[in-house]
Amino acid sequence: MALDALFFGAHPDDVELSSGGLAALLAAHGHAVGIADLTRGEAGTRGDALERAAEAAAAARVLGAAWRGALGLPDLGIARGDRAQLRAVVACLRAHRPRLVVAPHADDAHPDHVEASHLVARACYVAGLARFEAPGERHRPERTLFALYRGAVPPHLVVDVSAVWERRMEALRMHASQLEAGRGPATYLTAPEFLLEVESRARALGALIGARFGEGYRMRGPVPIADARALLAGGAR
Repeated sequence: MALDALFFGAHPDDVELSSGGLAALLAAHGHAVGIADLTRGEAGTRGDALERAAEAAAAARVLGAAWRGALGLPDLGIARGDRAQLRAVVACLRAHRPRLVVAPHADDAHPDHVEASHLVARACYVAGLARFEAPGERHRPERTLFALYRGAVPPHLVVDVSAVWERRMEALRMHASQLEAGRGPATYLTAPEFLLEVESRARALGALIGARFGEGYRMRGPVPIADARALLAGGAR
């Protein structure tokens, strides 16, 4: 199906952790939003692939996503130079033809997140090349954003997600296998303060733009301004 925006995560909970607010906002405005999980999260410390798929589907419903799917790349094995993985991401882009793509940012400790950032960025360009052998008609997204999670890189854009903050957190809580203590080995995500950390980070980003909660993004290239009035929209009067 055709999508307006397609969000990529290396694992089934990554979009909810980094860019779920933007996904929920766009969906609330009537845009067709999709989520592509590159892996099924099968190498994670907690939860199996089937359980995580059910959680991901529930979270997608909360966010209002029109489509969610897993590309089946190997967990802990995402590789930017793997041509078969590149074809899989290109095929996804050509099938859904999004105008906007949101990918993980490469400033992250998890190697899958780093590789996913480079892989999706490369695929966004390659998908527009007629002679790259992958299913579908060539298509290149108009814009690619890179969602910041825990890195120290300053954002180029901060999106006010205050209006959908509770929905974003509800979607994150759908990933109970990853968050709930007592269901398996303890991890960083099961620590009692983890959700408070998520909130604190969003509050800090929101404070940069005078909002309660924000999500930070980096982008490639300049922001085109065709109408100078856009620079005054939403500003102080």
